[in-house]
Order: sequence, then C-alpha cells, then structure tokens
Amino acid sequence: MTTSAAQLLIDRDESTLAFNERVLDMARRPNIPLLERLRYLCIVSSNLDEFFEVRVALHLHQIQNKSLNTPYSFHTYQKISQSAQTLVGKQYKLFNEGLMPALSEQGIQLLTYDQRSSSQHKWVKQYFEENVRPLLTPVSLDPSHPFPQVANKSLNFIVRLTGKDAFGRENDIAIVKVPRSLPRVIRIPIKTQNNFFQLVTLSSVIRAHIKDLFPDRNVGHFSQFRVTRDSELLVDEEDAKNLRTALRHGLEHRQFGKPVRLEVSSECSDVLSQFLLQQFKLPEEALYRVDGPVNLVRLNQLIDLVRQPQLLFPEYQPSFPIQMKEDESIFHQIRKNDILIHQPFESFSGVLSFLREAVEDSDVLAIKQTIYRTGSHSELMELLREAVIRGKEVTVVVEIKARFDEEANINWAERLESVGAQVVYGVVGLKTHAKMLLVTRREGKKLVRYGHLSTGNYNANTAKLYTDISYLTANLKLTSDIEQVFTQLASQTKINKLHHLWLAPFHLQDKLIEMVDKVSKASMRGVKGRIILKMNSLTDEKLARQLVVASQRGVEIDLIVRGACILPAKRPGFTERIKVRSIIGRFLEHSRVYYFRSGETEDLYLSSADWMNRNMMRRIELAWPILDKALRQKIIDECLVAYLYDNTDAWELQIDGSYLRITPDTDEIPLSAQVELMKRYRLGN
Repeated sequence: MTTSAAQLLIDRDESTLAFNERVLDMARRPNIPLLERLRYLCIVSSNLDEFFEVRVALHLHQIQNKSLNTPYSFHTYQKISQSAQTLVGKQYKLFNEGLMPALSEQGIQLLTYDQRSSSQHKWVKQYFEENVRPLLTPVSLDPSHPFPQVANKSLNFIVRLTGKDAFGRENDIAIVKVPRSLPRVIRIPIKTQNNFFQLVTLSSVIRAHIKDLFPDRNVGHFSQFRVTRDSELLVDEEDAKNLRTALRHGLEHRQFGKPVRLEVSSECSDVLSQFLLQQFKLPEEALYRVDGPVNLVRLNQLIDLVRQPQLLFPEYQPSFPIQMKEDESIFHQIRKNDILIHQPFESFSGVLSFLREAVEDSDVLAIKQTIYRTGSHSELMELLREAVIRGKEVTVVVEIKARFDEEANINWAERLESVGAQVVYGVVGLKTHAKMLLVTRREGKKLVRYGHLSTGNYNANTAKLYTDISYLTANLKLTSDIEQVFTQLASQTKINKLHHLWLAPFHLQDKLIEMVDKVSKASMRGVKGRIILKMNSLTDEKLARQLVVASQRGVEIDLIVRGACILPAKRPGFTERIKVRSIIGRFLEHSRVYYFRSGETEDLYLSSADWMNRNMMRRIELAWPILDKALRQKIIDECLVAYLYDNTDAWELQIDGSYLRITPDTDEIPLSAQVELMKRYRLGN
C-alpha cells in the first residue's frame, strides 16, 4: 500500500471517539431499562477519562515539548478536541433533557437547588453542617498559600472573593478541595406525597452552602472544576533495580501527572476559567464547560442507591459449562476432550473448579499462571495461596504494569510471595498480557500437563460482563508450548520452536501476515478466500495494509471490531471487499477470534491479542489454534456467524468513515447475538 493509500486509513483517536458515540446511543434507546441507560452514560464518561489520560495526554505533551518526527500536531490535537467537545455536549444534553426527566417520571429525582422544598433545604443544610463542612478546608490564595496540588479527576471548587480577610488583605481567589471519601450522590430521607426517590449531588450540596465557608467575605462567581491528568507511570524499567518498588513509588505520584483536560461548570466566569487554564498550563482547547456534575462517572452511585430491578436488565444466571460435569474429575474430562467455555453465557466457575481441583488434588505437583487483571478480591488468587500452603510448586507471572490495576497486582504479588510462591514480573519493557494456566499432575509413572488458555482475564467479576472464550486442553504439543513460554518468562532464555502457539512479540504478527497472505495467494489462483476477524481494536498499520492487499486480490473480509478500527470499509478501488461492523450490547465484546479459509481449508485461532502495534511488538501475547472440528464449528457459529447476522446491536462502518446502526427490515426477525446466546445457554442447549 502506497503512502497515499496509507493516508486513507481512519485516524485511531477519531475512531475511538466514534466508538463512544455508539456506546452513548445505548443510553438513548427507550427499549433499554432506564438505569442501564444511565449506566451507559457513565461508561462513556469513564471511557473518555481514560482516553484523555492516555491518548490525549500523548498528543498534548508531544506538542508542548515540540517533539519532532511524530504524527502529533496542534492541528490533530484541535481536531480531537473538537470531536470530544461535541461528544461531551451530547452527553450532557441527554443527561438533562432525556435521562433526568425519564427518571423523574419513574419517581427518581436528582434535585437541583431550585427544585427543593423548604424541608429539603433544611435537611440538606443539616447534612452539609454535619457531614461535609468538617471535611472541607478552603484555601485562600496568596504568596504563602499557593495554588494547591489538585489530584487527578477530583472534585474541587474555585471561588472569587471580594472584601478583606481576617488579616486585612485582599486575596480574591480561593480553592475548596472535596475529599473523595464523601459520597457524590446522597438520598434525602424525607417522605414525599408521591413516595418519590429524591437525591442530591454532593456538588449541589456544597454549591448551596459555599458562602458559609467564607464568613465576612463576599462570594462572587464560583464553579466546580475537575482536572484530568496524564496517568502513564514513568518508570525506567531498564534502570530500576526493583520494578515493584519503583512502581509503588510511581503510583504515589500518578494522581499528580501533567494536566490534560479541565472541566468546569457551564456558568463558570471567563476570569475563573482562564485563571485555572493558566495554573494548569493548558490551552483553550483543553477547557470543557459542562451543564451538570463535572464527573458523570460517579452517578453510578445513584444506580446503586435506587436498586429498582424493573429499571435494570433482568438478572442473567450463566449456566455451568455445558461440556463439563460437576460430579466428575475435570482432569478426566479434559483427557477425553478439549473443553470450551463461552463466557459470560457459561460461568467462570468452570475455570475456578479446574483450579480448585488442582489445588485439592494430592497428585498435582505444580501450578503456573499469568495474572494481568484479577481484581482486589479474588477467589482465584486465594486458591493459588492455598496451593502453596499445601506444598505445591506455584509460579505466578504477575503483570504489575497493567494500567490502573498496578496496586492490586502488587498487593497480590506480595501476598503470594509471603507464603512461598515464586513470583516473577515478566520481561523488562514488555507487558505480559497472555492468559495461561498450566497444571502438572503425577499420573502413574509419568507427569501429565493440563492447560487453560483464554481471550480474557482471570477476573470473576468481569467474566460476568465480558464475552470471552476459555479453553481447557491436555493436548501434548500445546501444553508443551505453554510450558516453554512460562520457562521463557521466568528465565528469559531462548525457547525451542513452538508447535502450535503463536507468541508476541516474536512471531505473532508475522504468522498473522502469513495466514492473510496464504488466503490472498490462493484467491489469486481462483480459490475462494474468506477472512473473518473478531477483536476489540484494529490499529496496527502493517496488518491493516495486509488486509487491504488481500481484499484487492479477491478475498472477502468481514471484521467484527468493537472499538477503534483504522481500516476503512467498502471504498471503491481500495477496500470494496472489506466490511466492518461493531457490536455494542449488554455485554462488552472481548473475545478475539481469527478465521481464515481457502476453499475447503479453514483455520481458526483464539487469542489474547488485538491487532494493535502494542499487542504485536510490546506485549507477551498468545494465539492458539482450535484443532477439534466440532469445537471450531461451535466458535464459528457463536462468535462469528451469529454476530454477522446481528441486526439489533450491530453498527456498520460506511464509506465516509461514519457508523450506521443496523435495524431489521419490516419482514426480518430482530436478532441480537448476545440475546440469542443467553437463550441458548439458559436452556442448557
């Protein structure tokens, strides 16, 4: 693909914002339960927070440092900022004109100051005096009281004062930092005539009584504000003698990284907003005026407070994995057949049962596992500790650089080490993102390995919300490959040629290019070619170029990409044989499935990796084949075909780069892949 053709690729950051537009659409849909619509609104805000902390931070700091030879410019930053501003405006419009009125109709009111009755005003004042005011320490700025350190994404107020302070001086700006220990949404426990569920935000409570914090001063303009900061941990892995200690030190400073975004109330005066921009050394494009709470993420607390089941998705109880029998040894079952678990339609408890049996089985000698995101409370990690206590050899590769999970992972690493587990932290400069579990068991006179591989994390909570594939196997060659990868991660020695696993950063990208090229060349010989790929993101330009070439050689390509996708679709003379769709549903689409077919020959791989440069070159990632024909067909049916025929939760990428939501024709039956899979597994079919 030529340079001019490369320029036809879609901008990654614009594609990420487009994905969040699709998530926001879920908050608009009247057929989705109301509190779930509010949750989708919160998800968009959470996604945007991370987008600014990671991607926008990269743009802004490259510009500020005047870095050369980078794809970032002030023009690209302005373009991203304009798109983000538009998205945020849509969010608050929906919040104020859509969701809040709809909640009020259901008897749930988030009351503003003007909407409160006299008794409610009285209660709010008492709440402020007893629970809020004692925790606030207003700081009036002067030479001995400089602008305070403001933590990342914390709630604060800026206040303009007139008159003189107690010492006769005219300091006219004050900052009020709000502790994170205070709830952001509070229920007013006053009975109403209609039994309405009435709440207030913490920001509105402080706003109503902010003058009480400055007796004998005249309070002029004021505004809530929130600053988002760069959250990348700057740790020199090559130089750090102890990476865990260096990361702990880095975590202490993450809350005060370089500012990248400033949010203020829509009515904030220009004087105060400009003052804050100067303090944080931010350009005008970094200012976001919002008509409501500056942190919509914290409205998740409203959902938890209300707890009205009729306004939530009906509870779904995943089935125990249908390939597994609860009353039979899992080792015995795996020896007979490989086992697939399709989460969250089937329960993660199948994986826990496998590990639990390994811990309790006296013939199991060793357990090895990778940990990327497992959560602060984890039965799985407790089982690993129990295995050590029972005398088994336990090796755990803990990725302590997993963004926003560093502290939890460091804590687990220390707890495992305290009972005698061998804990390693992967390879310097690379994140260990592969999901592997290997059990070695004595059976008669030989040692037998049992492996588990997954497209998702070893996290029981996200396993209820993310679609992923777990794979249990006793295949000799595959488990031997897993053993070799663990050996390399611990010893960093070169490994022999792998039988089935594709491993990044060594050859995963090359193997994928080979597979695409194989189908491409067969197509040139007149053999019908087909590629279907399902993943979270596709932003690797080298792989994208290979797909373009394959499509131009006659290969029909379907991409099911939930988030960012730089590959355009249906463009004449360029990508007319490539279709791209995104599925946004009740569950977060997370499984990675790669399907390649030339004539009657088909290959299917599962993977921990998205098609992103970081996954190919800066992470330890795995892809593995599904060799059993029946299991391969099961994945094709459930993870690919069902999603290609989805006409309810699907969006298709158009020639102009926009996404169009797919809706069923009048003569079509509405089909949601996720809903159909829930039905299938609920019936245990």
